[in-house]
Formats: sequence, C-alpha cells, structure tokens
Amino acid sequence: MNWLTTLPIPLQTILLLIASNVFMTFAWYAHLKNLSASPWWVAALVSWGIALFEYLLQVPANRIGHAEFSVAQLKIMQEVITLSVFVPFAVFYLNEPLKWDYLWAGLCLMGAVYFMFRGA
Repeated sequence: MNWLTTLPIPLQTILLLIASNVFMTFAWYAHLKNLSASPWWVAALVSWGIALFEYLLQVPANRIGHAEFSVAQLKIMQEVITLSVFVPFAVFYLNEPLKWDYLWAGLCLMGAVYFMFRGA
C-alpha cells in the first residue's frame, strides 16, 4: 500500500472508501444470496469476518481524509460512495431490478454533497 501514499490525500481517501465499501456491501448483503439457507448467526459471523476488512480500510481512509476534510464531508463522501457501490452490487450480484429510485436517491445525495462542500 506504499504506492497509495504517493497519491493526493483526496484520492487516497476516495480509493480507500471505495475498497472499504465493497467489503461493507458484501458483509451486509451477500449473505442474502449465499447464506440464505444458513441460520442467521452463521450469516452474522461470516458478515462480521468480512466487515473486519472493511474497518481495516475505513479507519485509515477517515484518518487520512480528515487531514483535508471535515467529518461531515467524509460522511457525505462515504454515503455517495456507498450508493455508487451498492447499486451495481444489487443489480448485478443480487439480480435486483434497476429502479429510478436509485437515480433520485443519487440526486438527493448530490444535493448533500453541494451543501457539505460549498465554500470549502
């Protein structure tokens, strides 16, 4: 991960947040497809194990990002990235239908981005 430190802080933050969100999305939702026949506690333990990798990326992302962003800006960035990772996951991995609601939710998040980053 040494190459990562040569990138600008915003890019380091975004890349780590994207990677952490991939793990988070799998931890939270993949069990619906892969472990649906297993007891809930098995799914919880597997999800917890996957979530460890999310935290190993999320914590450094926030620490690095906090050098340039406020906590509120980091949170809004996280939410935009979460939706950007979740929609393809839901459509392609879980075979959920692509809905207009994803677009509307994304537009609402863009409004949140505007308000958190204006004047920054």
